[in-house]
Amino acid sequence: MKKHLLTTFALLAVVAVSSVANAANLWQLKTGTPDLKSAGTLTFGPDGIFFVGDQKGAAIFAIDTGHATGKAAAVSLDVAGVGGKVAKALNVSAKDVTVNDLAVNPATGETFLAVTKGSGSDATPALVKVDAKGAFSEVSLQKVAFSKVTLPNVPADKAIPSRRGPRNSRDDAITDLAYVDGRVIVSGLTAGDEGRTGSTVREIAFPFVEADHGSRIEIFHAAHGRVEDGSAIRTFVPFNINGEPTLLAGYVCTPLVKFPLSSLKDGGKTVGTTVAELGNRNRPIDMIVYEKDGKDFLLLANSARGVMKISTEDIASNKGLSKKVDGTAGQTYDTIASLQGVVQLDKLNDTTAVVLIQSEDGAMQLKTVELP
Repeated sequence: MKKHLLTTFALLAVVAVSSVANAANLWQLKTGTPDLKSAGTLTFGPDGIFFVGDQKGAAIFAIDTGHATGKAAAVSLDVAGVGGKVAKALNVSAKDVTVNDLAVNPATGETFLAVTKGSGSDATPALVKVDAKGAFSEVSLQKVAFSKVTLPNVPADKAIPSRRGPRNSRDDAITDLAYVDGRVIVSGLTAGDEGRTGSTVREIAFPFVEADHGSRIEIFHAAHGRVEDGSAIRTFVPFNINGEPTLLAGYVCTPLVKFPLSSLKDGGKTVGTTVAELGNRNRPIDMIVYEKDGKDFLLLANSARGVMKISTEDIASNKGLSKKVDGTAGQTYDTIASLQGVVQLDKLNDTTAVVLIQSEDGAMQLKTVELP
């Protein structure tokens, strides 16, 4: 009996190794050590592969987790003291930890965190996994299957004066990521003429070959009452509108803009349609799309305006705002009173999300919540 069990376990191990190898071969990944200079944004793709946006290094990395199956529906988290648990996993002090993004592996329910250790010139990136039972561990980047694509025409990595103090536009070279039908969609700033930066969206085929120069995005910013193209998209979600793949994008202060993916042209310009103004003096942080009672909604976490449940009803016929707005206008929304302090969120399954909550004293909690 023991011999049969050992044989079974050996076969399972071979199958698992074979599966990982096949995923790596299929997506043209090579074994090595990714030279991450920062870890700012995360999203998941096929076969347990996740993408890391490295804005400092001006690159996107595809890294194989080796986990493509699991029981996401069974995951239930309620973990306090997240900063301390991340710090312990990384063997650093909690004061040296900044969580930049969160992404859930939809196949397994495991949560991944993009982290910065330290600050300034001493800052280094790290990735942390939270398993289905709430255990934290560092994601090893030694001898992993990965690939990398470098972004052209990014802003220089240097601080320049602004009205609000020194600003380094390289920090916004990559502001959000999504995987859609064999492409990695990337938002951020690119370098333009005479040092001017512009809002850009790129489509990068995966497996990676090379990155395009992106499509410049122009919008009408209703709270400001003017056309703008210099502010980066902060968060976006892919969404089908009448069968047409579309991006819904949130900007600071807080226009919500739609534009078809088909309108993106390498080196060209795309004019978005501002379907809502959600209020000024606010920074959108993270956004997901989900279905509830037969209707589609956006769930948007914000810096100053709580978590909004935004209706997509009649969004296809929304012709956009074209005049200055004081307050809010366009697509309607409800503020979810039960979701206070949410700084990151991602969809776990059709009914549940994983959220990272930060209290006023900086303490962080990771938990699963029902989609409202």
